[in-house]
Amino acid sequence: MSTNASQKLTVFEKIGYSLGDLAANLVFQTLVTYLAYFYTDIYGLDAKHASAITLTVGLIAAFAFNPIVGALADRTNSRWGKFRPWILWTAIPLGVIALLAFSTPDFSYKGKVIYAVVTYTLLLLFYAANNLPYSALSGVITGDMKERNSMSAYRFVAVMFAQFFVQVFMYSIIISAGNGDKAAGIEKVMTWLAIIGTVMLIITFLTTKERIVPKPEQKSSLSEDLGDLKKNKPWFIMLLLTTLVFITLAMKGGGYVYYFENFVDKESLTQFIIPVTNALSGIGMNFFGEDPVSAGFGLFNAGGILFMIIGITLSKPLADKYGKRDVFGIALVISTFFILIFYFFPAKSTGLMFASQILHGFFYGITIPLLWAMIADVADYSEWKNNRRATAIIFSAMMVGLKAGLTIGSSLLTWILGIYDYIPNSTSGQTATAVNASKLLVSIYPAIPFLVGAALLFFYKINKKMEVQIESDLRQRRSA
Repeated sequence: MSTNASQKLTVFEKIGYSLGDLAANLVFQTLVTYLAYFYTDIYGLDAKHASAITLTVGLIAAFAFNPIVGALADRTNSRWGKFRPWILWTAIPLGVIALLAFSTPDFSYKGKVIYAVVTYTLLLLFYAANNLPYSALSGVITGDMKERNSMSAYRFVAVMFAQFFVQVFMYSIIISAGNGDKAAGIEKVMTWLAIIGTVMLIITFLTTKERIVPKPEQKSSLSEDLGDLKKNKPWFIMLLLTTLVFITLAMKGGGYVYYFENFVDKESLTQFIIPVTNALSGIGMNFFGEDPVSAGFGLFNAGGILFMIIGITLSKPLADKYGKRDVFGIALVISTFFILIFYFFPAKSTGLMFASQILHGFFYGITIPLLWAMIADVADYSEWKNNRRATAIIFSAMMVGLKAGLTIGSSLLTWILGIYDYIPNSTSGQTATAVNASKLLVSIYPAIPFLVGAALLFFYKINKKMEVQIESDLRQRRSA
């Protein structure tokens, strides 16, 4: 395993790398937050049809696209490295298909279903071809685990900025840009996001460097890589953990807009946010006060995201001192408590809702950089045990977990709405069962996967002591 003498990264390179995740999350956060709502209340699909599309296409993408891309990326050899070329090649196509996937052509209902299937399939294909090599790149930029922790912190601060825009401002901007027409508004917003995201991905390609390069004699066949995975218990645990985490994120992330539309008391929400919306209007952000639901929804997400960023900044020092596994597990359990209690809030308790979201955001923020840093550690563990490195295929398995979790969570969201008799675009209000569903989707149901994921960490053996041992042993091998 050859490597450059220095494993230290400049701030410039860390920022450049982080822009790639900012770009990808303009797409990903939009999928998590708005895909179900877009399909049911903007595009006009039946909730059960939307659930079938997200489940079928998502699972095909998870279990077909990601392993193929991972195997191809590990075997890519170019003057730019293994993974950086993929970021360049897919930058423009990903932006174009993201725009098309959130467009609303005037087709028949059957035509709409076909269009949704085709565009969602292509979106997940190009997202895999872009984001999987991008994620694997973190495992070959540096072998220094402290630098990797630092880079992960930069990366996920960028993720939070993308999430902040999508979850805080995007709904209000969609309504404002379309003059109340959500279909026209989302197309305008996605056009600009496609352009900005493409530019950021190109910057990532230009500013990063692959330092860990396998020697020719360490090349392995696909069957050998898969054999290594079968013997890698930490990999199995991280695959399940990633799936569970993203089931929760998709379910509650997509459920909040229904929660605010159908459960939260509008008058109490308006009175609670008036001081903030007035202040924002005073600095020219008038669009944020035009609709109390979209404004309240945005400010609710803003509180959580701001405190997530604070949690992210604490992640590295806590992980350096106590190890990623222990910090991740404890923070995940505490953050789950602040999801569960949403079920018990009355419709008028907007203050408690906002406070709980802030506390959940803080503790969950601590876990955010650690998940991907732990996956990079699993790639190191595989190399340490087998003397072969297959970074992309390990990350591809985690992307299977991400896509499967996103797919299962999103399809559960629309499926649960369907079985609780949710009526899209209802002008007469929702049934009591549908209102209860909007509560369950941001509390009880999403808490379950988080708690199961925390329990899995009892079987994950890469603790602080083993992290240090793996890093030391691999450094000696590479220098030799």
